[in-house]
Amino acid sequence: MNNVLTYRGFIGSVNFSADDNVFFGKLEGINDLVTFEGETVQKLKDAFYHMVDEHIKDCEEENIPVEKSYKGSFNIRITPELHRKAAIFAKIHGTTLNTFVKESIESRFESMR
Repeated sequence: MNNVLTYRGFIGSVNFSADDNVFFGKLEGINDLVTFEGETVQKLKDAFYHMVDEHIKDCEEENIPVEKSYKGSFNIRITPELHRKAAIFAKIHGTTLNTFVKESIESRFESMR
């Protein structure tokens, strides 16, 4: 089960507040805080679609990038044992740990096709 909505290349989180009896979420992977909510699943989806369209329109009007820019570097947290195994594997195969991780991620996405 995925607690996300997708539309026009955007992802929206999906949450539920039992206290307020409302579904709510936000657009993920952008530089702005864009939220949406609805009392039913359909109203949540409609609000999400509307906010994506509004966000794109606002960005175009203000001439700013629509999506968050990614630097291409990030930190990951793994167990020391897994770190050791990956480093040894990379060394044995004549590559760097960075290249091993990059190729592993690429391989995972290729296998999902």
